[in-house]
Amino acid sequence: MEREAGVSLIAQWMILVVFILLYSRISANMEGDALRNLRVNLQDPNNVLQSWDPTLVNPCMWLHVTCNNHNSVVRVDLGNAALSGQLVPQVGQLKNLQYLELYGNNISGPIPSDLGNLTNLVSLDLFLNSFSGPIPDTLGKLTKLRFLRLNNNSLSGSIPMSLTKITALQVLDLSNNRLTGPVPDNGSFSLFTPIRFPILQLELSIPGILDV
Repeated sequence: MEREAGVSLIAQWMILVVFILLYSRISANMEGDALRNLRVNLQDPNNVLQSWDPTLVNPCMWLHVTCNNHNSVVRVDLGNAALSGQLVPQVGQLKNLQYLELYGNNISGPIPSDLGNLTNLVSLDLFLNSFSGPIPDTLGKLTKLRFLRLNNNSLSGSIPMSLTKITALQVLDLSNNRLTGPVPDNGSFSLFTPIRFPILQLELSIPGILDV
């Protein structure tokens, strides 16, 4: 009887291990597909993305990609890589992504609203690109976000009120865009003081931001 119970327990553990391994592989493949979509939509004159090999089981072996212990992508570091093209909505499928660093390129088009699905994101750095269109209201769902730098693009429209709900926000730079309308002064924005945020003047003194 005890032996049968022991065998049953071992079998349950084996099933659990197989399930975890299978889930990790499926998750890694989904993330790899998302990043491959990104690669296809980017022009890469310096072959920075050459290591993004679609034949690999997961993207954790690719350069500029960092994974956690569960082979899930947590960082994409492609700053100053001379990339152009567009940021694809599929990036929003990287559920455990914490850092998306795409600054200093020539990426154009809209910022996908799907980035609002990256609820573990801590840093979103898209500055010094050619993004256009509005700032997605969905970014307000990124409750863990501490660094949001969208400066030096061609973004238009108003600052979404949803951003004031991000209580973790420490650095916000929206300068040098084509934003219009008032700067919110409630929620987390009311905490932006020169003492706590020494670059407040740079971040929120946006040319034309008060033009109606």
